[in-house]
Amino acid sequence: MKKIKVGIVGSGFIAEIHMYAYKRVFGIDVEVAALVSTGDNAAEFAKRHHIPTVYRDLRDLLQDKAIHVVDICTPPSLHAPMIVECMNAGKHVISEKPFTGYFGREGDKNPIGKHVSKSLMYSRVLEEMQKTCQVIASSGQLFMYAEDWVYAPAVAKTVEMIKATKDKILFMKGEESHSGSHAAHAAEWRETGGGTLIRMGCHPLTAMLHLKQEEAKVRGEVVTLTEISADVGNVLASLQRKERSYIQANPIDVEDWCTLTMTFSDGTKGTVFSGDMILGGVRNLLETYTSGGALFANITPNNHLVSYMTDEEKLANIYITEKVDRKTGWQYVCLEEEWTRGYNQEIQDFMECVAFGRQPKSGLNLAYETIRAIYAGYWSAEEGKRIKL
Repeated sequence: MKKIKVGIVGSGFIAEIHMYAYKRVFGIDVEVAALVSTGDNAAEFAKRHHIPTVYRDLRDLLQDKAIHVVDICTPPSLHAPMIVECMNAGKHVISEKPFTGYFGREGDKNPIGKHVSKSLMYSRVLEEMQKTCQVIASSGQLFMYAEDWVYAPAVAKTVEMIKATKDKILFMKGEESHSGSHAAHAAEWRETGGGTLIRMGCHPLTAMLHLKQEEAKVRGEVVTLTEISADVGNVLASLQRKERSYIQANPIDVEDWCTLTMTFSDGTKGTVFSGDMILGGVRNLLETYTSGGALFANITPNNHLVSYMTDEEKLANIYITEKVDRKTGWQYVCLEEEWTRGYNQEIQDFMECVAFGRQPKSGLNLAYETIRAIYAGYWSAEEGKRIKL
C-alpha cells in the first residue's frame, strides 16, 4: 500500500488529538483525506488540518473507494453502529472508547440511568457486542481500539519490565479523575452509557487487562477475568450550587464517583477509582505490585517540569495540563501531552498494522473485556453483590 488514506469521523476534542498524532506518524505515508462531521466547525477543522474532502454523512465516506481506514471519533452512542457500517463497507476501523454501551431502547423510562436495571443493561450490551464481534470477525478487516493508556510510555515500560522479569502481578491500582467533563452529553446515560466508570475508569481498567494479558503470555499461563465488585455514587449532590465554582460535572442520571475491583482467575486483583470531583488537573495513575517489585506509572501528573509562577495573565497562552483551573502556584506541567499519554504511539501502531497486516496492541479483545467488566460493575453496584463472569 503506497499511501494509507484515512477518513476521520467527528471534529471535536478527540479528533483534534488524533489529527495531532497522524501528523507525527513516521516511516509510513499517511493522509487524512476526508472528514465526516455535522458540526458547525467542520469546514474550519478541515481547513486547519488540510483535509481536502468534507462529508456530512458517513455513507458518503464509505462509498469513497480511496479511503482505507475510518477513524471513529464520535459520541459513544454512535460507536457500535458505525463500526458495523464501516466493516460491512470493507474499511479498517479505529474506534474511540467505549466500544459500545447501553443507550436506551424503545419503551425505556427516562432518565434510563435511574429506571433501567443494570442487569438488563449488562445482558443487552453483551448481546450487542457479540453481534458486533461477529461482523468484525467475518469482515477480514482490522479493528483497532483507541485506548491510549495501552500505548502510554509509562505503561509500555511497565509491560517491558514485566516481560523481562516474568514476575507475577499480584495487585494493580489505577485512577483517572478530574473536575468533570465539559461535554453536556457526559451528564446523561442515554448519551454516554454511564458516568465516570465508563468515561474515565475505562482507561486504567483496560490497562490492567492488558498488563495481565502480557504477564500471562510471558509466563505461559492463561489468566481470565472472573469476578467484578463495584460501588458508585453521586457525591456532588451534597453540594449547593455556590459551592461548585471549580467543578464542571452536572450529572443527571450517571455516577460522579466509582470504585471497581476485578478478580482474575489466578486470584490476583485490580482496583479502579474514578471521580468527577477531583481538582488540581487530570489524574492518570497506575500502580502495579508484583512478586518482585512495584511499578508506579505516573502518566499525569508527573514531574517532567514543576513550575511555581505568580502571574496568571502572562501565562494566558501557555498550556499547563488538562483540567487544571489555574496556572499560578506550584504546577506539574505536562510536556508533549499527546506523547506522554500515548496518542502518538497509538496512531503509529495502527498505521503500521494497516501497512504490514498485523494486529494492534489494543484490539477487539480488550475492547470487549473492558465493556463486559464495566457493565458487570454497574450491575454489582446496583444490587450490592459480586458478579461472576
